[in-house]
Amino acid sequence: MTENTQQQTAPTTELPTQYAPAEVEGPLYERWVERGYFEADAKSEKPPYTIVIPPPNVTGSLHLGHAFEHTLIDALTRRKRMQGFETLWQPGMDHAGIATQNVVERELAKEGKSRHDLGREAFVERVWQWKAESGGQISGQMKRLGDGVAWSRERFTMDEGLSQAVQTIFKKLYDDELIYRAERIINWCPRCLTAISDIEVEYQDDEGELVSIRYGEGDDSLVVATTRAETMLGDTAVAVHPDDERYKHLVGKQIKLPLTDRSIPVVADTHVDPEFGTGAVKVTPAHDPNDFEIGQRHNLPNLAVMDERAIITVHGPFQGLDRLEARSAIVAALRAEGRIVAEKRPYVHSVGHCSRCKTTIEPRLSMQWWVKVGPLAKAAGDAVRDGKVKIHPQEMEKRYFDWVDNLHDWCISRQLWWGHRIPVWYGPNGEVVCVGPDEQPPTGEGWHQDTDVLDTWFSSGLWPFSTLGWPERTESLAKFYPNSVLVTGYDILFFWVARMMMFGLYAMDGTPPFHTIALHGMVRDQNGKKMSKSFGNVVNPLDWMDEYGSDAVRFTLANGANPGVDVPIGEDWVKASRNFANKIWNATRFALMNGATIEGELPPVEQLSATDRWILSRLNATVAQVDAYYEDYQFAKLSDALYHFAWDEVFDWYVELSKTTFFAGGEQAKVSGRVLGEVLDVMLRLLHPIVPFVTETLWTTLTGRESLVIADWPKDSGFRDQAAEAEIENLQQVVTEVRRFRADQGLQPGQKVPARLELGDTALAAHEAAIRQLLRLQPEGEGFSATASLPVAGATVALDLSGTIDVAAERKRLAKDLAAAEKEKAQAEAKLGNEAFLAKAPDNVVDKIKGRLAKADEDIARIRTQLANLPQA
Repeated sequence: MTENTQQQTAPTTELPTQYAPAEVEGPLYERWVERGYFEADAKSEKPPYTIVIPPPNVTGSLHLGHAFEHTLIDALTRRKRMQGFETLWQPGMDHAGIATQNVVERELAKEGKSRHDLGREAFVERVWQWKAESGGQISGQMKRLGDGVAWSRERFTMDEGLSQAVQTIFKKLYDDELIYRAERIINWCPRCLTAISDIEVEYQDDEGELVSIRYGEGDDSLVVATTRAETMLGDTAVAVHPDDERYKHLVGKQIKLPLTDRSIPVVADTHVDPEFGTGAVKVTPAHDPNDFEIGQRHNLPNLAVMDERAIITVHGPFQGLDRLEARSAIVAALRAEGRIVAEKRPYVHSVGHCSRCKTTIEPRLSMQWWVKVGPLAKAAGDAVRDGKVKIHPQEMEKRYFDWVDNLHDWCISRQLWWGHRIPVWYGPNGEVVCVGPDEQPPTGEGWHQDTDVLDTWFSSGLWPFSTLGWPERTESLAKFYPNSVLVTGYDILFFWVARMMMFGLYAMDGTPPFHTIALHGMVRDQNGKKMSKSFGNVVNPLDWMDEYGSDAVRFTLANGANPGVDVPIGEDWVKASRNFANKIWNATRFALMNGATIEGELPPVEQLSATDRWILSRLNATVAQVDAYYEDYQFAKLSDALYHFAWDEVFDWYVELSKTTFFAGGEQAKVSGRVLGEVLDVMLRLLHPIVPFVTETLWTTLTGRESLVIADWPKDSGFRDQAAEAEIENLQQVVTEVRRFRADQGLQPGQKVPARLELGDTALAAHEAAIRQLLRLQPEGEGFSATASLPVAGATVALDLSGTIDVAAERKRLAKDLAAAEKEKAQAEAKLGNEAFLAKAPDNVVDKIKGRLAKADEDIARIRTQLANLPQA
């Protein structure tokens, strides 16, 4: 819809005295949805603007990261809708294979059951039942935030259409020999009992042990060091560098493997660093990726010694032990045999953990399905290098290239029951058949389907086009692909963005999935610390919405959103944003009560006062500035610009300067009322994408029109008045300087002071009434005697303070403050001059003391100026 189709009612001046978000937001959002404002029409002739939601997990609930990202996307799509684009914000959820299966398995455990008790088919049905009853609560929470998504188009990565898309692209990749099955070393989680990808492994420094073990006997022995002694049971060689003179006599020989009845060869391999440790490394091909490669080069056997739960399977005294129990037992046995050369504890080293359950990852040899990413990753890199896709901010390109240019083949199979089952069937005589969505799987005795499911990222990698109907050539796909921009966190640049790039370019004949990738940072607490349950600093955004309103949360998040930079947030900032919403409400309410209107055309320029021309000039400059910031994804800057324009220029200056005009009434008051109506109209439109609820309520009251959601986005008319801006700037200097002086003298803001304004022939003469009102300045009167004279902006303000303050008491108070400031300075200088203190004190402590010294210097200078300006007693 466009604005000219809006329903029109009579504008009103009636607004409640206070803004109550809880009473406004829910009903307002439901009205937007009922009227279809957020839906997108593929048949429309308007230019398209498309953003897909980064699909939240079906198990998830709204956290601050979601709220942050959704605020940015909602702002972009609301603005584009107002600009006349056919705007689609595509919603949906991810089936979250591992996370969802874990949730349902925990529920079964409470009943004393496991998924194996149910069987695969019944378990999957149980997961669907859980989704229907408990999954997807985030959708309702998104509505609380005000997300303008096209709800009728909501998708799920396991729905029928997206399942068909997954099967289609698997078949296409398989036929193009870009998917294959092979036995490789994978990252295995003994808790989740599935393979996980490299990017789902989180590395952290753990305290372990480094044990040096002597293999072989006498001259035919060498020493290897390991942090995983239990894996020695699977050693099939020891490797040394071919140029290492120390071991040349051993290359090709067999040496005794301790604690076993086996002998293993010594092989020469250039992978070994002769300068590291002893220059000899144990080779366990079935339990280490580097060892696997060495084993491939030397045709070594792959001996697996642990099962899927990391329990030792090798016959002998260690069979049945957990890997950590076996580690201790094996070291003890080696020590008893005199095989331990050295032990180091604790030994801090980097260890991989499952990103979901935090269990230590076990490298494991396993038959898995893989995507051959070489040609796909090259296309994804070239699309950015060739300028088809822009990454914003540009400095993030290096991280992207570092990833796609060095991408290893992607393990896509997962040992789960919940997910897209791999569409491959195996026959009784070794046949392997990949089945497409329109094909019938083979039947008959001995045929069975692969038991694994696909990595969740496989289906979400299709999201920009599968949600639009692919593989069918739908109207939506033709209209809304490629997407206009992807808004997402830099933390999933590798998880998700690279996969969408690879699959989009592959499936859509070289057309990338989006024109721009706009990366934002992570939300942190107000001290810049990562939010974590273990830190106790996690915030539920719904609590803040309940307390302060959704607009306050949205504005706070947008106001911290610098491209690619982490966003600190604290409750005090949300309170400040709530105050901003209240300021908008109260100021608009005052304006409506004093004649602000949008009725009729703006008066010609010659009828406008300098104050009117100034605010219209600033209004258009702000429109241009906000537009530029939107195009550059500078949400923090545009929010800051809107905040200062609304609060400072409109409410604190224009409204205050116009009060004398409004109170005087007459024709000029009508002119200013029309100007104020125009300013509020445009200002509320500009603010709407960030704070939609309060602006909608105020704008419909002001204009009598249907909704801001379908209103036109403001355009810069080009009107500028530099003379008016200079004139009002001078006025502001006068008011600011006199206010500062009054504060320095301890005068109350409302305290009236006799004053003589010497404005001469300056343009300020026309503003004398406004200046006196803003500064609470009375006429001179009889007996006026100037005790202070302030020259500023070509004018002079003379004040008589003789009857307004107790000079002696004020001088005594200032003298006391001066003594305290000088003492503070002396203490800070003493500490900063103490070399012993500086050598031990942390940098942040030293910086804090330097700040105290600077503050003391400022206070001393200010107080001395105040004392000098006091009238003589």
